[in-house]
Amino acid sequence: MRTKSSKMEKLPSECTTIIVGEKMTDDGSRIYARSEDFDALRCKNWLVFTDTENGPEEFVADDSRFRCPLPKRALGYTALPDYQYHHEWGSAGFNSAGVGESSTETIFSSKKALQFDPYVEDGLAENCTYNIVLPYIHTAREGVERLGALIEKYGSAEGFGIGFIDDKEIWYLENACGHRWLACRMPKDKYFVTGNQSRFRKYDPNDKENFMASSDLIEFAEKNGLYDPAKGEFDFHEAYAKDDIDDTTYNYPRVWGLQGMFSPGIKNDVTKNTFPVFAKANNPIGIKELRRAFRFHYDNTEHDPYLHSNGKEPWRPVSIFRTTQTHLMQVRSWLPKEIGCITYVANGMADLGVFLPIYQGVKSFPQAYSIGNSYCDDESAYWRFRKVMTLGMTNYNAYAPVIKEAYARLEAENDQRQKEFEARYLEIYKESPMQAQDMLQKFSDSLLNHALEVADGLVKELFTRMTKDIQAEYLFHGA
Repeated sequence: MRTKSSKMEKLPSECTTIIVGEKMTDDGSRIYARSEDFDALRCKNWLVFTDTENGPEEFVADDSRFRCPLPKRALGYTALPDYQYHHEWGSAGFNSAGVGESSTETIFSSKKALQFDPYVEDGLAENCTYNIVLPYIHTAREGVERLGALIEKYGSAEGFGIGFIDDKEIWYLENACGHRWLACRMPKDKYFVTGNQSRFRKYDPNDKENFMASSDLIEFAEKNGLYDPAKGEFDFHEAYAKDDIDDTTYNYPRVWGLQGMFSPGIKNDVTKNTFPVFAKANNPIGIKELRRAFRFHYDNTEHDPYLHSNGKEPWRPVSIFRTTQTHLMQVRSWLPKEIGCITYVANGMADLGVFLPIYQGVKSFPQAYSIGNSYCDDESAYWRFRKVMTLGMTNYNAYAPVIKEAYARLEAENDQRQKEFEARYLEIYKESPMQAQDMLQKFSDSLLNHALEVADGLVKELFTRMTKDIQAEYLFHGA
């Protein structure tokens, strides 16, 4: 019987975010990346929405009681929603103007701040923040302005951090209690890491180039005893954010581990929240480095839960089994947006998954990527990838290397194929844009379909190995 998991709604929706400025990447691109960690049974459907002059004039949420009016004109966009919510929980992608959004990083305001400006039960919840913003903006800055206005008008139903990326800049917004928020522009020469915790500290209301915020952010904090000017400069985290014992094992270690990976010279103490908000990496950070980062689980240390088969490990890894998808949104502003804006997506657990490219210019995905629900099947892409990682987790130390080797080989092949394809695309794009579009669609379909073939092959390989292993354990050979 195909039924929804009884525990599905009770699992925490929590993520890890990494942002990299263009002077910190290996090719001058901008990158915004996030994992979505919720429930392994939440099948993700990949969807493409088209531009429309006659869109819905009201948004009515299915997964909350929020509703709001919408402009009739809407841009097309790609989305990665949960299977049962195609018009909300869009999660990540680019619109047809080349603006990307990632929504959301679950964060938490302090109990004290919420006493004075509580969350609004029917207000703007995480499930709504993608589909009511991305189709209506033409720049990353506009995204912050629209989202900020919605927070102030309707109030937030919960805590969240949301990012926007375009061909000029990256912005990240953290809300603070019910109606207040702060957004910072990503420094070009730094990277940013967060895991389920508000990270911002500095705010200069006079620096309009690098900050946007609710108008009374500092005054409200001072009025209600959240900030004392006599003790120094305003600190957003100190004034508004939750920071308690749970963060020391669930959130701190991820920031500590990722900053240690990129910046080993930074002497962070994993037990103290003194991590720099923006940091410089020892080496440029590109797509390959981010794949590795989102597969991080304190590899080969005493805190590696998979190496030690320890599901009770107190340090929460970046890569966990209940991840539904991880996305790496990249903007290469020197290329046409159709291929310059790209989202690499790994369905399921990144450590045992494969990152596949979604070009902004694609008009559709192979059907397998757009179907599936909470019950395993043989057709949907999500479940075909999920089978591989589920089998891998039954004996991680024996089977994970098989999966990792196959997917590393596929990612390397795809990287080379993309390089060759993009060169051909640029040759004909200016003279024959429609031909270039047809090429792009055909290339995308080919890459995505081949990945399914690789996953199906891994299922057969893993079942064969499991059969051999079980037979050896329960042989009961004769005399």
